[in-house]
Amino acid sequence: MAKRINRCIDLMEAGHPIYYTGAGELTYENGKAQSQTWADFLIVDFEKDPFDVVGLNQFMQGIVDGGPTPDGYRMATVLATLPSNAKTRNEVEANAWQVRHVLSAGVHGILHTHARQADAVQAFVEQVRWPFQTVGVGRDGGLSQGQRGAGGQAKPAALWGMTPQEYVKVSDPWPLNPDGELILGLKLEDRECVANAEFTAAVPGISFAEWGPGDMGMSYGFSDAHDPPYPEEMDQARLKVRAACDKAGIGFLCSWHDPNMSEEENLKYMLDWGVKIVSGGNATVKEMGLKIKPRN
Repeated sequence: MAKRINRCIDLMEAGHPIYYTGAGELTYENGKAQSQTWADFLIVDFEKDPFDVVGLNQFMQGIVDGGPTPDGYRMATVLATLPSNAKTRNEVEANAWQVRHVLSAGVHGILHTHARQADAVQAFVEQVRWPFQTVGVGRDGGLSQGQRGAGGQAKPAALWGMTPQEYVKVSDPWPLNPDGELILGLKLEDRECVANAEFTAAVPGISFAEWGPGDMGMSYGFSDAHDPPYPEEMDQARLKVRAACDKAGIGFLCSWHDPNMSEEENLKYMLDWGVKIVSGGNATVKEMGLKIKPRN
């Protein structure tokens, strides 16, 4: 059977935890180097770093030219965060150009920040989708028509090794579209995000969510509460976001760095707790994880 473009979907469909790291410098040369990454996906952080789409295009070309991956995929999976947040529908729609630009560079998904309201998350999913995709639209799921416009599909299609016509059919969010190759994630990382987590996580088209402990702690009044042991408010927030992910049937992204635990004990805690996307990992952590939960 032919492999997908997005190996993370293969792994998640098989029930395997996945591991990621930062993409690093957005150059063609680094893209070629990162094409052989140990990670299941790379993340380009435009939330804090400059929104360098020219560099992203060069990096993605290097990813392809340096491939295939060690496990036989055409290219390493790459996700991007955005400079804007998903606090309101108006904010998402006003910054939809950012969605179009990173998708046209050929990335395989987007992790959106400060996702506070369900209608903002719906707008996010709608901006990713082509208008002809109807799964989840209207009574089928509450989404409105997709808003991604024609004209930007040739470049990502070439990177993905397919025709533009093939690309527009598969560049749709999974698992909403079982044949989709895009994964969309949410950062539920402040008090309002927690209050609405059950509703935002349930929006069709979302693949995973995280609880963003750094920003979460600040929203509860703590200047630095990224790592455990956590204050009670933080523990409750983590449990609520995880419960929302479980109810929606999507993956939960989490880090865990308890100073009283070894690296292996921290990892085992996460995997035993059902974390599906391991944050803060490295090649050694992934190797330990594969011993704890081997892949088929």
